[in-house]
Amino acid sequence: MKKKILFINFGGLGDEILFLPAIISIKKEFPDSEITLALEPRSKGITSLTDIIDETLSADIKNSGKYLALLKLLLKIWTKKFDIVISSGSNKFISIFLFLTFIREKIGYNSGKLSEILLTKAVDLDKNQYAAKMYHALAAPLTKHITELPQINVQRKEAEHNTVLIHPGVSLLSVKKGMIKTIPAEVWAEVIEKLAQKGKKVILAGGPDDKDTIETIEKLVSPDKFTNMFGKTKNLKELAELISSAEVFLCSDSAPLHIAAALGVKTYVIFGSTDDKKLIPDNGRVIPVKAKCECPLQPCLWERRQTTCESLDCLKLSADDIISIMEEK
Repeated sequence: MKKKILFINFGGLGDEILFLPAIISIKKEFPDSEITLALEPRSKGITSLTDIIDETLSADIKNSGKYLALLKLLLKIWTKKFDIVISSGSNKFISIFLFLTFIREKIGYNSGKLSEILLTKAVDLDKNQYAAKMYHALAAPLTKHITELPQINVQRKEAEHNTVLIHPGVSLLSVKKGMIKTIPAEVWAEVIEKLAQKGKKVILAGGPDDKDTIETIEKLVSPDKFTNMFGKTKNLKELAELISSAEVFLCSDSAPLHIAAALGVKTYVIFGSTDDKKLIPDNGRVIPVKAKCECPLQPCLWERRQTTCESLDCLKLSADDIISIMEEK
């Protein structure tokens, strides 16, 4: 019997990519199923990276009208007649929301006694692991299939020898919320200069959120030192194809990192306040680039702090530091 399965995962695009393995494993168990993903509007680009999602439902829960948005989502869910709902999120409210969907089979994380009563299966949450594996635990009650890494459907290109693709930006929303997760544009500019001096073919990419960073780099680095692809990738699919064409990818802790991990491209990622062990697979293809920092709180986002500190000692990396790590590993 064909099943209609609803997945709920609110977060940024990176979260949606990391959530894909759970969806893929469920799809393997129920190959004829119809998959619907409820997400935030800012993350709808995930549909350009995969053909496994048949439909999306959006709810903007990042503003003051989040409860109204959730009510509207609930009304949409009632009309769809889903057989199964699987939701991430450890908030105690999640189990209540899932109960109110009136979907027969409800799976979510165990957030206490209430979740054990209201959910069909309350899954133990282990945050101290790669996030894709953490999300995949939600699939375990329904399937023995295991999908370890995100898988995306794009036309891969042959990697060009000696190329370094750089994507320096991060989500503008995270910056506005006081979460600084990358080095200054001036350091990125110096990295490009030094890589070009070493004979590397440097390619620069970025999306709309990266405009200010890219403009600073353009002012500081001669255009003959790099190929500027800013604004030339029209969507995530084209960005993924560009990433697949690079021998090496260098980026910040942002969604493009997870695209590169899915593609298996050798990737170096700037990490400061976030925990690299939770955000990259332990396969030797994705390598964290971190400052030598003695801050006792590092990593501090999101378990210890909701915003980064002013000193940002964890991001005091020089261009030489970054290139040295890239040459070592």
